[in-house]
Amino acid sequence: MPLTAPALTAGLVGGPPQTPPIFNPGAPGQPARVISADEAVALSRTGYVEADVRFMQHMLVHHAQAVEMVELLKTRGASETVRRLGERIAQSQQAEMELMQEWLSSRGLPAAAPDPHAGHRGHAPDPNAPVMPGMLSPAQMAALAAASGAEFDRLFLQGMIRHHQGALDMVEDLLAHPDTAEDPMLSDFASSVTADQSAEILRMQSILSEL
Repeated sequence: MPLTAPALTAGLVGGPPQTPPIFNPGAPGQPARVISADEAVALSRTGYVEADVRFMQHMLVHHAQAVEMVELLKTRGASETVRRLGERIAQSQQAEMELMQEWLSSRGLPAAAPDPHAGHRGHAPDPNAPVMPGMLSPAQMAALAAASGAEFDRLFLQGMIRHHQGALDMVEDLLAHPDTAEDPMLSDFASSVTADQSAEILRMQSILSEL
């Protein structure tokens, strides 16, 4: 006796479709384990690679110098326009520093990079060499601190433009690595750095041309 369509359906399907299991790879030497969909979503939101960590640690150092430059601006600059711009930059970068510190601490990671003077290990830092892209060298920071008035404003804008461009280069370098910036917060932060600092570079170039 031939099977009817309902009978065929029941025989082939045998109930609702089953969701395939989700496996999370274990640590080295440990087996993978099955996790729930909610756990998989949570893991996808907190995943990071070594390049992500280095980026956040190095960007903290980068931002800290920008804030230090604005501190000098408060007492040595002459232009009110430059001073207001500097205050906005410092407020933005201080808020981003708090965000980066929270990102690192929530993952049990140190805020300090193990290699802020990469390239100088075992040697005294070169006063003419910046710690990382775009940062002012110790000699340039000393020159900025020694300047005042319109000269300071010009040096500040020129230095901060290079500083911002260095941050853009750091974001570009991060995104050039595989599997980086997959964490949503880090991805949003990197995008914000690109958008905000690109706009600030244009603003500073405009102000500099009028000094």
